[in-house]
Amino acid sequence: MSIREISRRTGLARNTVKKHLRSEESEPKYPRRVSSSKLDPYAEKLATWLGIEATKSRKQR
Repeated sequence: MSIREISRRTGLARNTVKKHLRSEESEPKYPRRVSSSKLDPYAEKLATWLGIEATKSRKQR
């Protein structure tokens, strides 16, 4: 697997992936931040709206 693919899958920079591959340690020393989406507070309402719009004909949307 290429370094670019590893960085895409993990969300880390390519330089960080290279550094970890060169080092002897396997786990990062810092905890990963979990970021939430700005749309999370509105997700339920958006899903409801999309469900309603899906039942309408294309011209009525």
